[in-house]
Amino acid sequence: AFGTSRLARTVCAAPTGAANQALYGKMPGVTYADYADARLIVLWGVNPGASGIHLVPYVREAQQAGATLVVIDPRRTSLAKQADLHLPIRPGTDLPVALALHRSLFETGRADDAFLAAHTRHGERLRTRAADWTIERAAGVAGIDTALLTRFAEMYAAASPALIRCGWGLERNRNGGGAAAAIMALPAVAGKFGLRGGGFSMSNSAAWGIKAASWMDDVPEPNTRLVNMNYLGRALLEYQDPPVQMLFVYNCNPLATMPDQNRVLEGLKREDLFTVVFEQVFTDTTRYADVVLPATTFLENYDIAKGYGPISLQLVQPVIQPVGEARPNVEVFSALAARLGVGDAEEEVDTLMRIAGHLPPQVATELMQEGVATPPHGGRPIQFVDVFPLTSDGKVDLCPDVLDAQAPLGLYGYQPDPGTESFPLALISPSSEKMISSTLGELRERAAALQMHPEDAAARGIAKEDPVRIFNDLGEVQCPAALNPDIPRGVVSLAKGLWRKSTYNGSTSNALVPDTLTDLAGGACFNDARVQVALLGRH
Repeated sequence: AFGTSRLARTVCAAPTGAANQALYGKMPGVTYADYADARLIVLWGVNPGASGIHLVPYVREAQQAGATLVVIDPRRTSLAKQADLHLPIRPGTDLPVALALHRSLFETGRADDAFLAAHTRHGERLRTRAADWTIERAAGVAGIDTALLTRFAEMYAAASPALIRCGWGLERNRNGGGAAAAIMALPAVAGKFGLRGGGFSMSNSAAWGIKAASWMDDVPEPNTRLVNMNYLGRALLEYQDPPVQMLFVYNCNPLATMPDQNRVLEGLKREDLFTVVFEQVFTDTTRYADVVLPATTFLENYDIAKGYGPISLQLVQPVIQPVGEARPNVEVFSALAARLGVGDAEEEVDTLMRIAGHLPPQVATELMQEGVATPPHGGRPIQFVDVFPLTSDGKVDLCPDVLDAQAPLGLYGYQPDPGTESFPLALISPSSEKMISSTLGELRERAAALQMHPEDAAARGIAKEDPVRIFNDLGEVQCPAALNPDIPRGVVSLAKGLWRKSTYNGSTSNALVPDTLTDLAGGACFNDARVQVALLGRH
């Protein structure tokens, strides 16, 4: 109605989601309750100890029952220390590692030819594209011992049931979409489906097939400009046809979460930009708002939530009344629509009942009466027994045309490391056990420390707790150094979602992250930041 730009919400889970959709149609995955049946669990690009603590007891239960645990993560995390095998691969090399496993499966005759013939397509295309990736070559690119990768390939081929928990850390680089597709293709090539505890899991939130857009009655699809949210900085500063004149921020703290932080900051500082921030706490972004609207928390509002791990639909109900003038999203946006003459104001409960009307009657009744609902296939489906690919022909597409056309080098094409002689260190910004993305960042009191290997620090004359500068052509972060042998050489780590007060100079890791996009779906390349670290000076 007003020509407002739309937002491509691709900062997280877009590449993995696109791969899952194209290969499997987002077939429901293995649920947490079935991890105990797996004989091999692979945690690939995910650290439940920090970002999914409800999964940890299930992993430990499986280990106690005899399961082997493999962790693929640059860092030696708490679960990596308890694992039978840890592969500390260099950030951005998940794709060649997965392709090397595919080549090994095909080359050694351990690919499941019967399953491939009956349930997949484009298997030969995948086989051809994996052919150049020997175990030796992939290990060299990933920076790990050949023997380590060989052992993993043997373990995965032999184990049954075998389960891969595919995380989101593996998608946050230039090869992220291809990596996700290659990893999720492994159980199909190796024939790991059909048993409880076998196959793959990621997020099960799509298992219901519910799309919020389908609940928007008679709302035409707009034909306005689509802005990738990872380009927020350049959109605020560079877009001119037309320029962005107003910004409404909700459910987000972009100054702490978007790439190219310095450009985002300059955009927010524009005197001619009218910014509204709808927030629960006074964030870094809020400091640049013209108007601040108080938002409710999950303790104060209704919602319908889809589970990440369990396949459940849950009714969220408030336990306290909204504090002060805080209002839920539904009421603010519907009231705004009414004032603009494009809709009617709606109470939150009315919206909830309208949404429930779009659900299958049995599900809606169960949800409203019990507070939780399970789908017709039950809460613990076995892949290729109870649930199957939701693709057009019901088969796994191992090299989908839609992804192949989108990837710069074709699907499974590897883009080399962006490191240079000037900026050789890979900076990663993983989840912290102290925060949920940027949420709770206001509670941090001490400066965040850069985690780096003692040998990398010694080579730069850096000692424990020394102030350092982490820099590249995009910016500089100043903070103390922490010497940590659990970080591999050539990699440094600074937690994601930090607020500006968490460092000496008010910049965080995102000041060093380029706004380049992943090979698929326009995701963010947080782990493609390449930096140098130098001593700032001792006090």
